[in-house]
Amino acid sequence: MQFFKDWSISAFSAGFVAVLVGFTSSIAIVFQAAQAFGATPEVMASWMWAIGLGMGLCTLVPSLWWRKPVMVAWSTPGAAVLASAGMAGGFHMGDAVGAFMMCAALIVVAGATGWFERLMDRIPVAIASALLAGVLARVGLSAFTAAQTSLPLVVLMLLTYLVGKRLLPRYAVPLTLAVAIVFVAFNHGFLQTDIQYGLTLPVWVTPVFSVSAFVSLALPLFIVTMASQNLPGVAAIKAAGYGDERANGGDAGIPISRTITLTGLCTLVLAPFGAFSLNLSAITAAICMGPEAHADPKRRYTAAVSCGGLYVLVGLFGATIIGVLTAFPKELVAAIAGLALLGSIAGGLRVALDKDVDREAAIITFLVTLSGVTVAGVGSAFWGVVAGAVALAVQHWKAPQTR
Repeated sequence: MQFFKDWSISAFSAGFVAVLVGFTSSIAIVFQAAQAFGATPEVMASWMWAIGLGMGLCTLVPSLWWRKPVMVAWSTPGAAVLASAGMAGGFHMGDAVGAFMMCAALIVVAGATGWFERLMDRIPVAIASALLAGVLARVGLSAFTAAQTSLPLVVLMLLTYLVGKRLLPRYAVPLTLAVAIVFVAFNHGFLQTDIQYGLTLPVWVTPVFSVSAFVSLALPLFIVTMASQNLPGVAAIKAAGYGDERANGGDAGIPISRTITLTGLCTLVLAPFGAFSLNLSAITAAICMGPEAHADPKRRYTAAVSCGGLYVLVGLFGATIIGVLTAFPKELVAAIAGLALLGSIAGGLRVALDKDVDREAAIITFLVTLSGVTVAGVGSAFWGVVAGAVALAVQHWKAPQTR
């Protein structure tokens, strides 16, 4: 099978780091959202089952089929919106599931009609690259702010990464991760967690559809998912050279509209079991689409396949694997994520600042996105694009000539 010929240790490491970062960085928000709607422990485990299988299959199957690194994640800002709405009261789990399904239907429409991809095609490359760099730079900064609470670990990881890039550039990230794990183990730094063994069983929740749930849950979930997740996700695809234009040796890129449609359909099917919103990823995508995953862009799909396979395992053994993943110190997770994204951040900034005519608009996009500001419930990724587009329009606007 071609996959095993293309597979490498660096690709698997990129997939593992993506899973580690994806789950440990925001799993608490997902749990908070589930609890806000009165989820029992069995229902919360079912959410992990549905989300893990959804992300895993939507990542693994198209990546193998197209031989492109298709990366799908859950909507972290969407989970935050759900947690906030749930804590406000007035909705139960059936209402939430109905809202998940209504949001999924809107995502299917956005993908099937192609309107979201057409909108993304109108965003200049410099703005899209600055958007991605801003999203990733927030993660990159956390790698070094982690030194405030675990200086020896972060310094050791940074030195290992630099030496690895000099001597074994393809294996710098897995080498750094291995050294960090050994260091933490010897210093008894792994966190105490309640690890439960066994398969996770799905729990069906009958959906309840209402206008109030659509307005208060489904519509905000759709907006933040498209603006704060799919928007930078498309930017990550294009920045890595996997857009629909012919790239990477003349091969067609990832079909964005079809992928978005797939995430919507998968959410629709798995929503009664707890899949609240699946979407394109940006941060974990940059990890698996970058040169650290593999030097050859045509073989980076194996990193996504590895990531998808691990997601499926997380879904099947949710309680067990979540317990293992959450045992990693947050400083280790932050540092390995930041170091793995250095190349992608640099590449995004290089493209964003390449042309003088777009430079000011690009840096505005970058800074607004990096700020993390949230306005009207919509995150900084959307407002970064808006600010950059306005700046670009003003720069290109010419005052009428006076006679």
